[in-house]
Amino acid sequence: MYSQGTKGLSRIKSRIRELIALADREICMEPDEFAYRIGWTVARTGFGSRCYRDPRFDQLKLPHRVIEEVS
Repeated sequence: MYSQGTKGLSRIKSRIRELIALADREICMEPDEFAYRIGWTVARTGFGSRCYRDPRFDQLKLPHRVIEEVS
């Protein structure tokens, strides 16, 4: 009987990782495309999950507090 040894096992693991990555991209394709189209950043946070962020949030400033004068 012929054994492929660890080389064959590493190929199988590599192929499984490729299939998982492909499934992950397929699941999130539409929301990712929408986010990229409107200029958001997309961070993969796990299988089938993403974190979408609008970079304009970084440009927001807190309004200046108005100090009330008491007379």
